[in-house]
Amino acid sequence: MLYNRGTLSSAHSSSPGFLRAVSRWEIVALSINDVVGSGVYLILPVAAAQLLGPASVWAILAAGFAVLLLVLCFAEAGSLFDKPGGAYVYTRAAFGDFVGFEVGWMTWIARIASVASLSVFFARAVGYLWNGANRGIGQAATIFGCLAFLTWINVRGVKSGARTAVILAFGKLLPLALIVAVGFFAIDWNRVFPVPMPASENFTKAALLVLFAYAGFENTAAAAGEYRNPQRDVPFALIVMITIVTLIYTLVQLTAIGTLPNLGVSQTPLADAGRLLLGPAGGFLLTVGAALSVLGTNNNTVLAGPRYLYALAESGRLPRAFAKIHPQWRTPYIAILTQSGIALALIATDFAIHSVSPSAFGVGSAFGSPGSRHSAPCDPCSFRFAPMAAVPPTLVMPSLSITAKRNVTTNGMPSITIGKSYSFGIVSTCWP
Repeated sequence: MLYNRGTLSSAHSSSPGFLRAVSRWEIVALSINDVVGSGVYLILPVAAAQLLGPASVWAILAAGFAVLLLVLCFAEAGSLFDKPGGAYVYTRAAFGDFVGFEVGWMTWIARIASVASLSVFFARAVGYLWNGANRGIGQAATIFGCLAFLTWINVRGVKSGARTAVILAFGKLLPLALIVAVGFFAIDWNRVFPVPMPASENFTKAALLVLFAYAGFENTAAAAGEYRNPQRDVPFALIVMITIVTLIYTLVQLTAIGTLPNLGVSQTPLADAGRLLLGPAGGFLLTVGAALSVLGTNNNTVLAGPRYLYALAESGRLPRAFAKIHPQWRTPYIAILTQSGIALALIATDFAIHSVSPSAFGVGSAFGSPGSRHSAPCDPCSFRFAPMAAVPPTLVMPSLSITAKRNVTTNGMPSITIGKSYSFGIVSTCWP
């Protein structure tokens, strides 16, 4: 059941108690932090090279264009609302309470798993710099200290969380930009061309890997109730983000392929490239960049996740206590503390999470965009994704649906197994 105009018009009013403090470029930093994680430093270059060889450069570029279509659906949906909750708000407006709740609940559960796994992985990244973070008390202190620090920052105000995102976004992108700037002139083009045809059995594995690297942008609008002008700034941030991320990913893969002869077996590919091109200081810088990359993504998750919990509670689907806003700092502090507390409990005990499905909110928002468009009041600042508006409504859905499992195991700490099911497709959901 679609919401009527009167119901949706309330979505354009400012959320009571929230402070609209986050600027356009801070939203860009949040969006980049959501997408660029440790994968580009440690996993993407190696695994893509193993599966596709030199063709991985073109696969990453093509994936950026494919994901752009889904990003544009989120951009349009984001231009219609200024409430917190992102995909939960979109699907609730388009399909009603039940579907909205399913999307919102699964999205928040996925955020808890992300906070837990990213906190553990941050300790592993720090372990490359300080051996004490690999085991025992040092490891526990690194995990707890990271999560406690990020929780405190985000309870203290959305502005402090956004400013931290800006700092960490620069911290993760500058080493990548440096390695590209220096390494581009050292590329052995014989390693890049000609491009052999990869083995066909590697296509689906590579597609999962590459599309996974672009995931995360769906959280950009989660805190829209605290953005200064979300209906203009969320679409802007999403489009700037996908442009920057696609460019960075493609150039990093090109540099790694062209400079590292043993890329397919390297455990720390960009750090190895940094040492090769810039000496020990380069390797150290890229290792720090990897740690900051994990920290930046975790900061975003600590910031965005509780806004889903807040939105569920504010709409009456969960206890109202989770919708409480701090009288001084104007943040959903109960929701923030709850999410971090559950994540810490999961870290402290063995747990397994299977098939947490980002496809639910990706597909929900893609389908929900036209539904929201028809039921939302016309607004001159709304973004419209209509490159194919003249064609009949089409939806070429999932070309890929794969379930993957990753094991994150650390010495002396529980094993974390996370399964994520992804469905990606080319979508055209914008009919007049």
